[in-house]
Amino acid sequence: MTLEPIYRLPKVMELTGLSRSSIYLALSNGTFPKPIKLGQRSIGWPESLLIQWKEEREEKSNENT
Repeated sequence: MTLEPIYRLPKVMELTGLSRSSIYLALSNGTFPKPIKLGQRSIGWPESLLIQWKEEREEKSNENT
């Protein structure tokens, strides 16, 4: 069994092209995947959630063109 990569905020910002505030705004709007708790004061996003989010954005973008 291979473990799925979990990305912390700096890497999520790099992968999505979104700023910290944009990610948290999208989280509060329900338009960005919710992170999982890694510890008392740390969170991360499983790679599969980010891939799914990115694919959904691409599909919506294609629908609008």
